Amino acid sequence: MAEIKVPELAESITEGTIFQWLKKPGDFVQKGEPLAELETDKVNVELMSEESGVITQLLFNEGDTVRVGDTIAIVSEGAEAAAPQAVEPAPQPEAAEPVQPAAAQSAPASVEEGEAKSIQRPIASPAARKLAREKGIDLTQVTPVDPLGRIRKQDVEAYASQPVPTIQPAPAVEAVKPSQPSAAMDPEKPVERMRMSRRRQTIAKRLVEVQHTAAMLTTFNEIDMTAVMNLRKRRKDAFYQEHDVRLGFMSFFTKAVVAALKKYPLLNAEIQGDDIIVKKYYDIGVAVSTEEGLVVPVVRDADKKNFAEIEREILHLATKARENKLSLKDLQGGTFTITNGGVFGSLMSTPILNGPQVGILGMHKIQLRPVAIDEERMENRPMMYVALSYDHRIIDGKEAVGFLVKVKELLEDPEQLLLES
Repeated sequence: MAEIKVPELAESITEGTIFQWLKKPGDFVQKGEPLAELETDKVNVELMSEESGVITQLLFNEGDTVRVGDTIAIVSEGAEAAAPQAVEPAPQPEAAEPVQPAAAQSAPASVEEGEAKSIQRPIASPAARKLAREKGIDLTQVTPVDPLGRIRKQDVEAYASQPVPTIQPAPAVEAVKPSQPSAAMDPEKPVERMRMSRRRQTIAKRLVEVQHTAAMLTTFNEIDMTAVMNLRKRRKDAFYQEHDVRLGFMSFFTKAVVAALKKYPLLNAEIQGDDIIVKKYYDIGVAVSTEEGLVVPVVRDADKKNFAEIEREILHLATKARENKLSLKDLQGGTFTITNGGVFGSLMSTPILNGPQVGILGMHKIQLRPVAIDEERMENRPMMYVALSYDHRIIDGKEAVGFLVKVKELLEDPEQLLLES
């Protein structure tokens, strides 16, 4: 028999939830074949069988929490593994059990129970036992003075003389239940109770932690997207033919953010104790919405990638996220995050920091709005509100506003992005 254990997943992940068993007892599994899908705080991972053989037992149910190192399944090896078909019809042990008389089967158990009781039974004098029975005292709770461990009458009397703390019952809870039924007990007000997924629990926990630990503040600005939209309109077909990927807005924003981070490096930092760690590389997280919740895969070395490489990487990561195929490496180590609520129609919002990062840029819906071109002219322009949330502990308002203005300037004159690259 071989035990299948939960392997080491990542430094920050110590447990997960059995999301789905891919095999059942009696199935044959090859070494390296997926046995179960484990839901962790960040991604779902497949647990591989470390041995070839027939699954004889699954030790956890779907939805159970397991820790690294826990044994989750038992797999047979050797001759049993070589012939899985012969093992499948194995409910016969139940028919073989009645061959032995019931008394014979129960005898060993009763003997073992008797032995256990005799071992656990404390050594006490007859007088001590009598007094304990009269006072309703459990002798296992009495500490003997005798160095050999024998309980005497004096020990029982000393135990009985100790003040016993009174535990007040909580009748209020009992009284409330029948008199004030909850909505779930009212058939005319149906509710649905849903178990929060591990990923959603982690998202909730970390968002609350950020709000409790960071001095988060948000500043806003708006960007005239006319130049970017005209550039995309002119170049999108040629771009797609050359690079086999569409030219979207995210590559423009990623390039602009990297250029602004180089000018305002504290927004590309994190706080560790009393130290500020300023990062000299630019791994930009891009928030992606999935059915399980928001995930933030990371575009590595965004400063070294061109527009096509950034668009291709974002498309690749977004596809993996929606297919639930992101790896832990895809999600670790971002230095700054961009989130686009505009794809859902959001006109303005305040994004929450993705700790331990100290800055996040929120994009919003592009909407035609009247804009004053000069003192005499008004035009309808495609405008986008942008929001920068930042940690005020190390970033002052002047830097935050300057960062956002820099992003605005680059996007309103996107040719500058070629010079900034």
